[in-house]
Amino acid sequence: MFDILAATASQPIRWEDLGLSPGIELGFFTLRYYSLAYLLGIVLAWWHLSKMVKAPGSPMAQRHVDDLFFYCTLGVIIGGRLGYAAFYNPELWLGWTESEFVSWDLLRLWDGGMSFHGGVLGVVAAIAWVAWRAELSFIRLCDYIAVNVGFGMLLGRLANFINGELWGRPAAEGVSWAMIFPGDPLGLARHPSQLYQAALEGALVIAIMLPLFWKTRARFRPGLLVAVFTALIGAARFIAEFYREPDAQLAEFAMRTGLSMGQWLSIPLILAGIGVALWALRRPPLAGGTKPAAA
Repeated sequence: MFDILAATASQPIRWEDLGLSPGIELGFFTLRYYSLAYLLGIVLAWWHLSKMVKAPGSPMAQRHVDDLFFYCTLGVIIGGRLGYAAFYNPELWLGWTESEFVSWDLLRLWDGGMSFHGGVLGVVAAIAWVAWRAELSFIRLCDYIAVNVGFGMLLGRLANFINGELWGRPAAEGVSWAMIFPGDPLGLARHPSQLYQAALEGALVIAIMLPLFWKTRARFRPGLLVAVFTALIGAARFIAEFYREPDAQLAEFAMRTGLSMGQWLSIPLILAGIGVALWALRRPPLAGGTKPAAA
């Protein structure tokens, strides 16, 4: 009996045996978990930021929170899609013709394809727009937004796993949690890298950034929160990419350079985060950040 149990345990997990589905069937359409993850991540971030601005030292009011989340949502969608086309799949631009205003392939968001790094650039542009229009501190708005990004990252990566997409590299023998995903043409036992990313880019970021804001005086040092987030998310993505299967069109690039596109794009994030953190720590804290808050 023990031999049978051992043999069964050594078999890779089949994703379809988990009973997961990509969404909720409502008859006339499917409400996809990926869409729900985006929506819930935005709502959670808006709710938490609304609490943050009520704490001492806030650089903005509630009306700015509402503006930020409208423009940041656009920044995630537009920046994420354009970043995917620029960094991962340039062929999406080929649908552009002289008679068309835009490439229709580029607009087909329902086919999948969003870049985290492109989304970051889109959000930065959105924050810059709101800061300029409302005459607010750009770096301090970045600090407050950075604390909330982990919610969307956690839910988004869990949705990737539920969809059975963006699976990992082939796993070595003895990895008991290796999985066979239905879309894999090779049918190999692979790392569930979506869960690794959910833990590193989502749960870990939340576990560090929230206490850093609420339990320390970091928010009174402009640039420190966004610096810690930037270095942390860059390092998390760099590590997770060792287990994530590169996009098919970039597999040869990863083999030639030794690192995946995601890792190359994460290195500047790590360096920028470290540099801004050192800059922030060398500057005196803002008024109100030199003594503990009253109990």
